Amino acid sequence: MYELAGEEALMMVEDNAETILAEVGIDFKDDAAALQLFQRAGAEVDGERVRFPRGMCREIVTNGAPRVFTQHARNPARSVQIGGDAVVLAPAYGPPFVRDLDRGRRYAAIEDFRNFVKLAYAAPALHHSGGTLCEPVDLPVNKRHLDMVYSHLRYSDKPFMGSVTAPERAQDTVDMAKIMFGAEFVDNNCVALSLINANSPMTFDATMLGAARVYAENNQATVISPFILAGAMSPVTVIGTCAQLFAEALAGMAFVQLTRKGAPVVFGTFGSSISMQSGAPTFGTPEPAMVLFIAAALARRLGVPFRSGGGLCASKIPDAQAAYESANTLQSAMLAGVNFMLHTAGWLEGGLAMGYEKFIMDADQAGMMQVFLGGVDTSENGQAMDAIREVGPGKHFLGCAHTQANFETAFYRSAVADNNSFEQWESDGAQDAAQRANKIWKEQLAQYEEPPMEAGKLEALDAFVAGKKAAVEDSNV
Repeated sequence: MYELAGEEALMMVEDNAETILAEVGIDFKDDAAALQLFQRAGAEVDGERVRFPRGMCREIVTNGAPRVFTQHARNPARSVQIGGDAVVLAPAYGPPFVRDLDRGRRYAAIEDFRNFVKLAYAAPALHHSGGTLCEPVDLPVNKRHLDMVYSHLRYSDKPFMGSVTAPERAQDTVDMAKIMFGAEFVDNNCVALSLINANSPMTFDATMLGAARVYAENNQATVISPFILAGAMSPVTVIGTCAQLFAEALAGMAFVQLTRKGAPVVFGTFGSSISMQSGAPTFGTPEPAMVLFIAAALARRLGVPFRSGGGLCASKIPDAQAAYESANTLQSAMLAGVNFMLHTAGWLEGGLAMGYEKFIMDADQAGMMQVFLGGVDTSENGQAMDAIREVGPGKHFLGCAHTQANFETAFYRSAVADNNSFEQWESDGAQDAAQRANKIWKEQLAQYEEPPMEAGKLEALDAFVAGKKAAVEDSNV
């Protein structure tokens, strides 16, 4: 891990965050129960504004939240550790549009959602199925969460993220998880992870609070993430932004712990900047990377897992801009020590679009990060002294026994990059990376096989979803 800020700077941010909590306060909108919870714990409540005595939120979080927890998958071999020295890579989240080379940009449908669940399942370097991989706008707003959670549970056996668009939809997620894992197991173990965004600056709304309450009450994990475009939703400076987002995250995590002490929680950030000329969000620039490094250090000092990063870009297509902007954020997140990296694969257009080709290209980068984070082999085989003795001066290593024994696994092999000669590349159709990725995602979907499920679970899920849909009229709110 690369430590960008020293002790003095980190203490400054922590102290300024405490000042924000004590003097400015955080608004908790339209949730009387949350206000009462904080008041009973010793905070000052003025209308919907809550001010916290210095150190109160930090003490609540450090005395309750686990430093490390396991999110269990329906296939136990795919369960993941969140926190500590583990890095979990998850796909992009939330785009209403999808894009591919064949059909261009269009509104996402449930078919696209299922496709991306299958592609995430097929990607060895993605450890997580993610959440709202794209927004299936062909389904009613009040029912589409059922199809999304169902798709994660049926078409993948990796861990997943649940719905947060309303408290009752969060409860549906928990209830579906209980069908899959059993009610007692769910109450004692994390099987669902969910994203709770602060409505920055310094505000939590009733929807997010209600969803967070449901997950906490059921001992499921929440990622408390201030959503910040610096210059619009926080100060334009790195230290100012870090202080604000840390204050927001502390207040949100304290709410979770007051709801149920010990419920798993992740300190999350989504921090980017804006163009001061147009107001549009920008990605892959130096200042958000600095925020990421500092926030990661703050999480380690607090003692909770950290979420950030991803293949973020503003580019509309998987071009050079998409590549370098995404690489800048992916590399920074890797070196900062991020534990849960949301938006690892697929992100385009500032998060408005999920790209099929971009997904494949990003998943390839995720594989490279996984190798890097695996560390250096210092075993006898890794030292390779037998190879050096065998070859000696002035010869080559291509034919030696050590090379022959290790050639299949010695170096990362990209499924997307072309390393052939110009003539070979030309004879193969002179394709660019996006064209090669287009072929790969189609092959992966054609070869997809549904993971096995315990007898009776699918029928129970089908019945639950059908019953929920029949109980209410379609609605677009």
